Amino acid sequence: MKRNLNIYLFTALIMIGFSSCEKFLDVNDDPNNPVNENLPLSAKLPAALLSTVNQEAIQLNQLGAFWGGYWGTNSEGINQYFKEKSYDGPSIRHQRDGIPIWENGFQNLLYYQLIKEQSLAEGAGYYAGISKIMQGWHFLRLVDIYNNIPFDDALQGTRFPTPRYETGQVVYQKSINLITEGINEIKSAAADPGIARADIIFNGSKPLWAKFGNTIKLRALVRQSEKNNQAYIAAEIQKIQAEGSGYLELNQNVTLKPGYENTAGKLNPFWETYYRNVQGATTAAYDNLRPTTFLIDQYKQRNDPRMAKIYQAVSGDYKGVLFGNPNASAEYNRAVTSALRGPQENGNAAAGLLKSALQPLLLMGAFESLFLQAEAAQRGWMAGNAKTLYEQGIQSSFAYNEVPATGFVAYNAQATVNFDLAADKISAIITQKWLAMNGTNGIEAWSDYRRLGLPLIPNSLQAPSATARPLRLMYPESERQTNNAEATRQGGDQVTVDKVWWDN
Repeated sequence: MKRNLNIYLFTALIMIGFSSCEKFLDVNDDPNNPVNENLPLSAKLPAALLSTVNQEAIQLNQLGAFWGGYWGTNSEGINQYFKEKSYDGPSIRHQRDGIPIWENGFQNLLYYQLIKEQSLAEGAGYYAGISKIMQGWHFLRLVDIYNNIPFDDALQGTRFPTPRYETGQVVYQKSINLITEGINEIKSAAADPGIARADIIFNGSKPLWAKFGNTIKLRALVRQSEKNNQAYIAAEIQKIQAEGSGYLELNQNVTLKPGYENTAGKLNPFWETYYRNVQGATTAAYDNLRPTTFLIDQYKQRNDPRMAKIYQAVSGDYKGVLFGNPNASAEYNRAVTSALRGPQENGNAAAGLLKSALQPLLLMGAFESLFLQAEAAQRGWMAGNAKTLYEQGIQSSFAYNEVPATGFVAYNAQATVNFDLAADKISAIITQKWLAMNGTNGIEAWSDYRRLGLPLIPNSLQAPSATARPLRLMYPESERQTNNAEATRQGGDQVTVDKVWWDN
């Protein structure tokens, strides 16, 4: 973790993205000549938040969309995403052509570390609190993907050039504590007239940051459902209840609002990756990625109105693909499978996932919070009506995907949806949570599958064996080159063999 280099990289990111709000993502600045390492917190915070949400919405969401059962490729895209479809760990961790989740995750952690250090020196409690909450987010995410990681020794530069790893369970506990510290610092922070502009997620709302922090903690606690750790979970939920802010509620989506522009490189990145560029041409991902047949079947079994908002019909029907299909069959060609629906295919109105080139970018949907609460309530961990929370989760997902609220009653009356009629209520909650997170949070869907085996997602047709499933990622080459002794001490890290700590 080369601290001095990373400071310059962080400064370059800020200079590119946030030299002023009017020059958001101005690529005309020279990233190799940052003018000031000690930029104000009001410039550093939005840059860090932008980096976090971009990683979640694009890099992590895409990997999770493959491994969580949502996406595959049509026949024209059969040679793309081979390492994801074959669970090829060495290719994924490759320093040049891999997926740098570890590197980007620790880079983001360093951004917040620099913010935290400066904010503590300046007595800027609001910034310090946000940085701690977001560090907790990233540490938890890295454990979910790699298991044991550095925590106490991380982000210390030359003080710990080979940082000591800690177990995933310990990092989880320390991350939850860090988020608690962040919530308390925000709540007690002095007024800051500039925070509403710098905070491009909640515009300076202390209650919403507290709710968000509590929801992240609840996610981490629910993740442990299959471990014999009930006393710890109960104690932590009691702390959340005592704090009193609660969790994200109906339609309180966590979105990034930096002020996108209709020029190249400044569009909403989800739009620019999965739909159209600034000239209006479709992207390669839009052309070649398709919903799985499993996802389409789950929609059809429930007469789910979200399907028509998210995907395009082909000859009056919706058609998916088989994940990892090695055969370029005509029935899975681009022209006869359902692409994402955007405004251009929706009468210039906002569609389910694709609303406009300038839409806010989603970090966490309120629907995820509501389904987390529903599961915790159903397990008897917290007060609340599991049925009500479950139904609110569906309603929140409908609202996000532009489905009229009037459609809920008929949808909920079906035996395949109705909570009262569900024989396995945890399965019902997870299935609806999975449907709600399609396209927005694939990495959480993959984690739920590893935790519970729900829903019953078909395996990749290019899996190394019929029973091999992706369980984690390997430590990257960059870490093996600089901290191999510590990485080796953690034991095996094979993608389809070695599990993260909460996966039974």
